[in-house]
Amino acid sequence: MVNDEDRILADALGAAGAMGGGSGGRFGAGLAARYLRKDVHETTLSLGLPLDRAARHAGATLARVGRLLDTTPDPGGPGAGSVLRALVGGGFAGMNPVVVTVTLTPAGPDTTTVAVRGAAKEGLIKQHAGRKTTCLVTDLLSAPGAP
Repeated sequence: MVNDEDRILADALGAAGAMGGGSGGRFGAGLAARYLRKDVHETTLSLGLPLDRAARHAGATLARVGRLLDTTPDPGGPGAGSVLRALVGGGFAGMNPVVVTVTLTPAGPDTTTVAVRGAAKEGLIKQHAGRKTTCLVTDLLSAPGAP
């Protein structure tokens, strides 16, 4: 798993810059992204699901709102939990990339604690994409009718 949110965001912003300005746009956007501050928001919720079902639900939710990057077991060992990460479009017209990390930890046989973290780069105009995307993912995970 690529653990560096800054690198993932710089690469994503560089890709967006390449669409508008070719290789120079990629380089410029990627370079500028290194110096931008991050809007980070974290929240925790509890799901009434066992870990395996909660992980499938979280994976499907992240795949629905963005591009699933990777899934890895928690370093605590088998059954300790899992971490899922996705790149989601946030901000105006979904053009600001947001890295969403979902960490699932068993809290009992039929309960899973879910930590959701969203991080996005912020320019001069604050869009609060990290916070808004974290809240969106949290709402989708805890929506009535969810598995």
